[in-house]
Amino acid sequence: MASQKKLVNEKLSLQELEHFLWQSADILRGPIEISEYKNYILALLSYKRLSDVYLEEYKENLEKYGDETIAREKFHRFTIPEGCLWDDVRKVGQNVGEKLNEVMDKITKENPELEGVLNRTDFNDKEKLSESRVVKLVGHFSKHRLGNKNVSADMLGQAYEYLIKQFADTAGKKGGEFYTPREVVEVLVKIVSPAEGDEVYDPCCGSAGMLIESYYHLKNRGRNPEKLFLFGQEINVFTWAIAKMNVILHNMDAEIHHGDTFADPKFLDGGQLRTFDIVLANPMWNQDGYREAMENDRFGRFKYGIAPDNYADWGWIQHMLASLNEQGKMGIVLDNGVLFRGGSEGKIRKKVVEADLVECVIALPEKLFYNTGAPGCLLILNKNKPAELKSKTLFIYAGKEFEKLKNMNRLREEDIQKIVDAYHNWDDVEKYARVVEVDEIRENDYNLSVTRYVDIFDEEEPIDIPQVLHELKELKKDWQDIEDKLNDYLTELGYGY
Repeated sequence: MASQKKLVNEKLSLQELEHFLWQSADILRGPIEISEYKNYILALLSYKRLSDVYLEEYKENLEKYGDETIAREKFHRFTIPEGCLWDDVRKVGQNVGEKLNEVMDKITKENPELEGVLNRTDFNDKEKLSESRVVKLVGHFSKHRLGNKNVSADMLGQAYEYLIKQFADTAGKKGGEFYTPREVVEVLVKIVSPAEGDEVYDPCCGSAGMLIESYYHLKNRGRNPEKLFLFGQEINVFTWAIAKMNVILHNMDAEIHHGDTFADPKFLDGGQLRTFDIVLANPMWNQDGYREAMENDRFGRFKYGIAPDNYADWGWIQHMLASLNEQGKMGIVLDNGVLFRGGSEGKIRKKVVEADLVECVIALPEKLFYNTGAPGCLLILNKNKPAELKSKTLFIYAGKEFEKLKNMNRLREEDIQKIVDAYHNWDDVEKYARVVEVDEIRENDYNLSVTRYVDIFDEEEPIDIPQVLHELKELKKDWQDIEDKLNDYLTELGYGY
């Protein structure tokens, strides 16, 4: 009984929780591809959390109301049907994977919001996951209670994001498909600065990092994050499931749909695109195969031109612009090529610049992202520039200041703050930032490369010609002395000349 009491009452630190969760990956090593770890571990973590929270709430309600029906059915965000608690799975002696599939299906039927989220992973696929490994996984997750008394929603959300980052680390380039480094997300969110009442939209939301960071942007500043309205769409169904559960485990609300944003945007209003106050995204760079969707678009999204088939970046930018209301601002993470490539991209870029939509361009360090070592950039567009910013664009070169890690680089807190300060101060900073008039951009044929406008190169020290000549004469004299000594030695040996 003592050990059970400790299990129920213990509080975990974030470090302990992260270590405990990552240990579960050791159980999967061998039969499961590393890229699939997240499907099993995140599903089990989610189920364990929902079960423990429900049981905790049930006991509190039973004590408060003294009625088992009320305790079971009322005051729960998610209901766990009878026989589907975590401890019910632990009681099963065989076919544990089958039992897991069964209870997760029952839970999703009771809670339609979880359909396709909790029950997407097959724990009874014995070719991938043997019975013994399923038992070990269940045993491992049984070591700690994950209810609100043991782990706050904020902490569990942080641990969930830690796991997603760890999975991105191990997945290599594929990690970039569902995870944007948190430091880059933080820069974007601090720049666009969501406020109470804003509607924030991410058309390719991955694991929902930008939406969650927007929520905490308000919360950490003493504002009410419940007054922020969050929306997202994600094409990859497993990533969509991660995003949905990420939001739930943070105890947040967000409307996130699965689907192809180009071919089938989900957020509509009267048959037209719905518009938002803020749009944020890190789409896959240089995507191909979207030209047909752009040419056959029924929403009028691509009024500045059709992006080339092998570079959809300016298509994403235009979708995001079309999804902004007339006071809206957007931030997007892109490959540097969008800033200078010619052809149809150059023509689109020219029209967007002439529409005075480009507010800020930020050059990032190299090796920040999982799917490429290229440096990338942030593009901030604003449909409602203040009068003092009209016909001007701020260029920031943040490519030199970062922490070098083993395989990647990382923006430090001081690097993030320097970028954000430069944006909000909107002034020239030597070797770092410069405010540029649109006329100068025209003169550069609408090239938006930051180094065209910010001189990042150190001045060469002036050369003292007389001093250099004197040093050359001294070197020549030294060489002659050495040559004379060498000839003397050779003469003594009978080889003189």
